[in-house]
Amino acid sequence: MVKRLLRLMTELSSRRWISRIMGAFSHSRISRFLIPAFIRTYQIPASQAEKDPREYATLNEFFSRRLKPGMRPVTEEANALASPVDALITAMGNIESGTLLNVKGQDYNLEELLNHSPHQELYKKGFFFVLYLSPTDYHRIHSPVTGKLAESDHIRGRCYPVNEFGMKHMKGVLCRNERLITYINHSAGEIAVVKVGAMNVSSIRYSGERREAWEIGEDLAYFEFGSTVVLLTESGIFTPRPGLEPGTKVKMGELLGFLQPSK
Repeated sequence: MVKRLLRLMTELSSRRWISRIMGAFSHSRISRFLIPAFIRTYQIPASQAEKDPREYATLNEFFSRRLKPGMRPVTEEANALASPVDALITAMGNIESGTLLNVKGQDYNLEELLNHSPHQELYKKGFFFVLYLSPTDYHRIHSPVTGKLAESDHIRGRCYPVNEFGMKHMKGVLCRNERLITYINHSAGEIAVVKVGAMNVSSIRYSGERREAWEIGEDLAYFEFGSTVVLLTESGIFTPRPGLEPGTKVKMGELLGFLQPSK
């Protein structure tokens, strides 16, 4: 009964008009007074931020902050796939015939996740990571590889939570929420960075709207409040780093595994 009530409340709170109200407040100058409480509540390492917390004009500006140079060293391994974000790995594994298996107890259809894009054919036997960003985490998204833009796709959707409750008890959250998908051509094949919006905010923005190429670790996009990245690699080109498993915390730039052209 309690779960049913929480699910209903979540459904009602996922409306875009509520997201717009929350978004408007987080962009307002009055929201800056919440920054110190936000830092304390989520134990955010504010000393890593590019600027002093008092210099941010709004809560949203602080939330999407850049970090001081050198705070996130990027792997120098050859043929590396780097983590695009600071996050918790909530699921990972081989894509089985176009299905992401056992993501918090649910299976996800690749066709729905990618909004029926023709790109789906490249990933049907690829590899996936589901990377959850909590409010504590750094919320800018960086390129996991060196490569060129193949295509970008923005899918309007709902604003369900992507936290533990939402992922376990709401059906198909990753395929129903707003998504900004960046397909990147790497020398070994294609990579998809699927950025999934979250409840009450659901705003995902590119750092540079006209960028068509990135070096590994370069700034790609950012979330306005917490969310999830689904990282996909083309079939047959990726080998994960030993020791990675669901429940592992990773930092942006950390090695996730190795890319090699499909045989």
